Amino acid sequence: MFKKILRIFAFAIPISAILVAFYLLAPTYYTPLDNKGKDIFFTSRGYIEPKNKVIVVDIDEKSLNYFGQYPWERTVLASVIHKLTEMGVAVVGLDVMFPEEDRSSPHKFAEKFGLAGEYENNDEIFASVVANTPTILGYTFNLNAKEFVLRDAPMLPATFIEDGLTEYNNYMITSQDVILNIPTIQDNSYSSGFFNNTPDQSGIIRSVPLVIKYDDEVFSSLALEMVRAISGVEMINIIYNANGIGGVLLGEKFIPTDRYGRLLANFRGPGFTFEYISAVDIYKGEVDPKKIEGAIALVGTSAAGLLDIRAIPFDSVYPGVEVHATVIDNILTGDFLTKPSWIEGLDIVVIVGIVFILTILFHILSANFVLLLLPFIFAGVFYGIYHMMFVDGIVMNTLFPFLALVLTTIILMIVNLFFEQKQKKLIKGKFAAKVSPAVMEDLIKSGNSDVMVGHEREITVMFSDVRNFTNISESMPNAKTLIEFLNEYMDPMTEIIVKYGGTVDKFIGDAIMAYWNAPIDVDNHPTKAVDATIEQLHACVPLNKKIKEDPRFANTVKMSERLGVEPIEIGIGLNTGVAVVGEMGSKGRSDYTAIGDPINLGARLESLCKYYNSKCNISNFTKERLEESKYIYRFLDLVTVKGKSEPIEIWQIHDFEGGHNGEYLFNSSRERLQEELDRYHEAIKLYKDAKFEEAMAIFKEVNEWEDKSNKNVYDMYIERCEHYIEVPPENFNGVFKHTTKG
Repeated sequence: MFKKILRIFAFAIPISAILVAFYLLAPTYYTPLDNKGKDIFFTSRGYIEPKNKVIVVDIDEKSLNYFGQYPWERTVLASVIHKLTEMGVAVVGLDVMFPEEDRSSPHKFAEKFGLAGEYENNDEIFASVVANTPTILGYTFNLNAKEFVLRDAPMLPATFIEDGLTEYNNYMITSQDVILNIPTIQDNSYSSGFFNNTPDQSGIIRSVPLVIKYDDEVFSSLALEMVRAISGVEMINIIYNANGIGGVLLGEKFIPTDRYGRLLANFRGPGFTFEYISAVDIYKGEVDPKKIEGAIALVGTSAAGLLDIRAIPFDSVYPGVEVHATVIDNILTGDFLTKPSWIEGLDIVVIVGIVFILTILFHILSANFVLLLLPFIFAGVFYGIYHMMFVDGIVMNTLFPFLALVLTTIILMIVNLFFEQKQKKLIKGKFAAKVSPAVMEDLIKSGNSDVMVGHEREITVMFSDVRNFTNISESMPNAKTLIEFLNEYMDPMTEIIVKYGGTVDKFIGDAIMAYWNAPIDVDNHPTKAVDATIEQLHACVPLNKKIKEDPRFANTVKMSERLGVEPIEIGIGLNTGVAVVGEMGSKGRSDYTAIGDPINLGARLESLCKYYNSKCNISNFTKERLEESKYIYRFLDLVTVKGKSEPIEIWQIHDFEGGHNGEYLFNSSRERLQEELDRYHEAIKLYKDAKFEEAMAIFKEVNEWEDKSNKNVYDMYIERCEHYIEVPPENFNGVFKHTTKG
């Protein structure tokens, strides 16, 4: 567990460090991508209804067709503003400027042609209307001016207080030049505000300055001034913090801004989200007064020819006047988007958190499963950022969370592929000769890196041994022929073990050790182990025939005939229990194997095949997991083996109930064997009940049959009965103690 935690930190910390360093040190490079990411979130959110009655009095194509090219006579706009006031407008903001006198004014013509008399001055008429209506003029700062230009400054109808300003946090936008309306109009206005917008590097408006400093005085934007005017607030506080401007306090309403005093606009949708009313319709009185009553009106243009078209996250052709409408609606509604001073800390926490979470997932789950989860993780991160932005109003970095996901996934997939290849090589090296190709594929596909680690699991172990191997060895003309003989035997035996899902652990001379249910799970492993055992015993029949016909082994065949046995006769022991499996050995030399008491008992059972003249011995631990009707069983003994105090039952399996391909391993008929087993088990019951004379009578009876299957077992029990009759045991429990291994 500790090593796994170390691995997680070993991968997660460097990836996090790289991302955080890039985040902190290279904002110039990634900010455009981050802005594009925010655009995606706006697009995903879609249109929302403006919350306040903000309208745009539009100098549109329809109005231009009616009045002619712009600029119009000032009396036209004067009439529009006057009619708006009559219909009960709350405030009118002009997103248009009048930096020059009206050339179409009658008094201008009179001056030009030297006409005597008094003629109307359109500028004075317009100024009078501005002075007597709730109109806020617009003007602009020349932010590109390199040197200060001494001009008259706009009126300051409100008092600005800069709270917390120091020489270290003075980031407010400063202008060196201002372009105002002509004095006749500017001096007659109640108030005015600048309508500068500040597009980002890509030319898209995302934030709007609320305040700009000029000649050491603070001036408010058109939108902020309109809200201030209808709110009746006389004093505006600029709140500074260590990072710059934190926000603007308008009465009791706090408006969060960035360090430069810019409001991050929460756009409602694409162009024409707010209600537009054509200027000519108002001029001609063709508007329902209810649309105007109590409204905040902005006079601007949507006509492309008048060059007030902007780009925003929603729309690349967006009337500039609607930017001010958005800011007004944001301030009045209070659904601000903000980047608080601690947002960098949150971004870093999110980046590091994503890296660590993904790294943990890659360490506890398979890579393929993590890839299946990845779309859901992406969706979760997307929803988290979306919720923060549009529900909590906090704008996080939109690039780095996804960059963290992608980069971490790529790096860990590469690392995982490297270790997977290494693991595959290790697995192939350890199991290529132990298990079937199918099992090998399962091991490789599972990607279980702990398969080699020692752990406990239930297995069924098998030990097999060739009888009379010493005689066989001595009968061989040379070592080469002996190896060839063993290979003839080992090959089919190994194929059968692998066929039934077993793992060949090792070859010990003429012996084979194998087990089931490791390294991968094997369903019904005791049954499959017994099936493989019986098939091996049957496989010895054609194998012996083949050996007898092979001239290489002629001496061995003669030897076996002389002894009255087959060239190859084997004994097999099976036991089921919980053992320790895993890679064991030294650093330079190790192997995947199994150890523990179940292994030792399996070896003892194989050795006892000679004692009981049995071909297949199994323990009660294995028998209780088998189907009773599938095999032909014989109880052999209740014993304690060397090194163990707890008694175990030893059972012999003669064969499958129906034989193998119609053939049985015993010489008698199935019916005769069953008759023998019935009498035998009757005698065993009497023996266990300490009725030795009655048991011995049956043992002797069956022992006289010519076709009995176990020549040694009856003699053994007759001998025991005679002993116990002569020396009656106390508290007899039927247990026989083996003091040797076989």
